[in-house]
Amino acid sequence: MLQKIYEDLGITPEVYVLGEEILKELNPRFDEIDKVAEINQLKVLKALQDCKVSEACLLGTTGYGYNDIGRDTLEEVYAKVFHTEDALVRPQITCGTHALALALMSNLRPGDELLSPVGKPYDTLEEVIGIRDSKGSLKEYGISYSQVDLLPDGGFDYDNIAKAINEKTKLVTIQRSKGYQTRPTLSVTRIGELISFIKKIKPDVICMVDNCYGEFVETIEPTDVGADMVVGSLIKNPGGGLAPIGGYIAGKKECVENAAYRLTSPGLGKEVGASLGILSSFYQGLFLAPTVTAGALKGAIFAANLFERAGFSVVPNSIESRHDIIQAVTFGTPEGVVSFCEGIQKAAPIDSFVTPEPWDMPGYDSKVIMAAGAFVSGSSIELSADGPIKPPFAVYFQGGLTWQHAKFGILTAYQSVKNAGLID
Repeated sequence: MLQKIYEDLGITPEVYVLGEEILKELNPRFDEIDKVAEINQLKVLKALQDCKVSEACLLGTTGYGYNDIGRDTLEEVYAKVFHTEDALVRPQITCGTHALALALMSNLRPGDELLSPVGKPYDTLEEVIGIRDSKGSLKEYGISYSQVDLLPDGGFDYDNIAKAINEKTKLVTIQRSKGYQTRPTLSVTRIGELISFIKKIKPDVICMVDNCYGEFVETIEPTDVGADMVVGSLIKNPGGGLAPIGGYIAGKKECVENAAYRLTSPGLGKEVGASLGILSSFYQGLFLAPTVTAGALKGAIFAANLFERAGFSVVPNSIESRHDIIQAVTFGTPEGVVSFCEGIQKAAPIDSFVTPEPWDMPGYDSKVIMAAGAFVSGSSIELSADGPIKPPFAVYFQGGLTWQHAKFGILTAYQSVKNAGLID
């Protein structure tokens, strides 16, 4: 009966059977993912209980947002989940790039230097930093930038990192996920080793981690291994698919306060910012986030195994450990990227009838194709895929609010690539 339903949805018997064969091999790994999800679920639950979240916390405010008990309590919950001194969790933070820009611009001053010891940051941060000129960039404010690339094997270039740290180095940014690169994602343990090395050279430097796509994949977070700040988007992992907008910054109190004063105004900080009736989605999304993330992680592993067997290069590969929910598949041709995204779009609950096309998205230096028929526009914890139309022509898959939907999405993408004649 199940196979018949898949066939009615466009999956051929051959592809369905291949998927089922692969899934039998993945059961032990899926069991481990469920154990991590259980630990993180209990961690979130304990934070909600310890902070005495009440029904009143779900109501929200308007106007200035003074004395917003739900907003303030939610930030206590995030601080407890990430084991930090403070947190800023706001719908006024529009996306992950905004959250990162906010953290950088509020904690750097003219004459300071920003260092990335893990290579080039995600494309949209290039204009924030000033790698590509843009109005309001850090470069325009006299903040310089230094970068040390990863070694060819993905390791840290410790010698050159030590040379790059100088008297101007104020903040080090560490991108956990791969972005639009085919490098390995950084584990929390490796991030901790890098931070420890940097702090030995310059103890007072601020170490910030771009935590996007990594929350709740492991049982610990970067702030458990020395990060001064973690930054992310609520329409990724921690929003659980329910948060309609928002971002967070969690970390040292001074770093968070600086971000709050930059977000609102000097003199106002965290005291203002109405929650506008969406706190219920923020709380419930966080509560669901560990299990939603687990489903997305299973989908990524399934995708790696399916496309690796078809002969494509995948990062991470079919057996590597996982530290975020993103799965990269390199096709080597634009047609592969496009046909994969067409399959993901076809599997969506919203706009499944739409055909995605590459376009000049703001913040990118090439055309980008994005597939995401999502309940929340642009949500990448929901089933989605995207990629720049430039060499090596890799697509980046992530999300799925349920494992069952992630499975169907991957099978549909595989079927689409196969129908395009790119799989024998």
